[in-house]
Amino acid sequence: MIVIIGAGPAGLAAAKVAAQKNVAVTILDAAPRPGGQYWRHRDEVQGYKSHRASEYFDSVIGSKRVTYIHGAQVWSAVRNEGSITLNYLHEGSEKSITAEKLILTTGAYDRSIPFDGWELPGSMTPGAAQALLKGHGVIAGKKILVSGTGPFLLPVAVGLAESGADVRGIVEAHSPLRWLLSPFALILNPQKGLELLYYLRKIRKYSLKVYFGRAVIGFDGNKASISRVKSNLESKGYATEIECDVIAAGWGFNPDVTLGGILGCNQKVDRDGSVIFSVDSRQRSSQEKIWIAGEATGIGGADLALAEGEIAARSALNDSISVALKFKRLRLQLFASALQRSYPVGNGWQSWLKPETKICRCEEVSHAEICQSVNELAAQDSRTSKLFTRAGMGLCQGRVCSRNVSELVAGFTSCAVSDGERIASSNRPIANPISLGLLGDGKK
Repeated sequence: MIVIIGAGPAGLAAAKVAAQKNVAVTILDAAPRPGGQYWRHRDEVQGYKSHRASEYFDSVIGSKRVTYIHGAQVWSAVRNEGSITLNYLHEGSEKSITAEKLILTTGAYDRSIPFDGWELPGSMTPGAAQALLKGHGVIAGKKILVSGTGPFLLPVAVGLAESGADVRGIVEAHSPLRWLLSPFALILNPQKGLELLYYLRKIRKYSLKVYFGRAVIGFDGNKASISRVKSNLESKGYATEIECDVIAAGWGFNPDVTLGGILGCNQKVDRDGSVIFSVDSRQRSSQEKIWIAGEATGIGGADLALAEGEIAARSALNDSISVALKFKRLRLQLFASALQRSYPVGNGWQSWLKPETKICRCEEVSHAEICQSVNELAAQDSRTSKLFTRAGMGLCQGRVCSRNVSELVAGFTSCAVSDGERIASSNRPIANPISLGLLGDGKK
């Protein structure tokens, strides 16, 4: 049996290929509905090229060869001889499934960097604001400011505006002229230009203001402080204010590498500092019978995820992979690299911080405490700093703050964060929380 983890674009593309080849496949998806973050909607999917969603939903969820299990939280995985056992939580019980072949399409989650007031009610990520809207039809607030960097800000702001939200603006840290650094990627991906035109028309239609070269450096629950920033995100000091009750701030994405890490798949550090999986030209991981596709192999968007998902499935089925499909993946990978060049997240954000700014929201660890752990307690790396301060030991287990703590400690010690430290802080022995009661009851 082939088991696919995740029902986003990559997972759906892989399942579609298997269904077309009349091969039984099971999808384990943590969400209540298929589509991942990109196509998550209560009913009809809306947005740019939204018609693609129904094509995948119909061919996958409607297939007799596909078993779709939603609301399944995979918390551990064990490699056996010739198979892989996946333990997951579903409808209040611990269950397990054995896979002969495994395709990981675990996606990514919003990357956050701290600013004064980011722990207050009303501060969230663009993905959270989009999830509330798509999944529940809920507009996050009355006056919403979308900020950070990257093209993901555009569909979030437009989607909120289309739903009647008062979007106070889009605050983008970088200049659009940075795209001139990647002319070859633009030439090979003309459809991306059409997508940009789509959102520009929407921005004009809803009269959305766009602020380039700026970032939110503070929030008090009623207004945001906006500062001009350099290309490395260092604040230029002067700040203006925009009235809002919600800030949706996001700085790209962190790939979810937890489950593959548990299974021993080789990882590496991408050029943007994120940890991703190493795969070959057929999306095979370093471990036998495990394929990985989508954002976990490098942030690249839905189009790249669809191509990688199809290649992974064809590889798992020992099917041929066309030259056209390989070239499609190549040009989309070039565009993904262009995204990294156009929207870098430098460490200048540390200039925004005040001593009282919270770095770890779960354990309420401040910037001053991280600084103290280095200057007074001689912490030389993020792991030691965490032991002194408990940063990263809360409910999220460092998914939000670990990378930020590593960068802060590196800034204090003038030592770059090593690849080993980045990989170690991205991996956890348990993929999702499980209560001792459920664990003690055993599988059902």
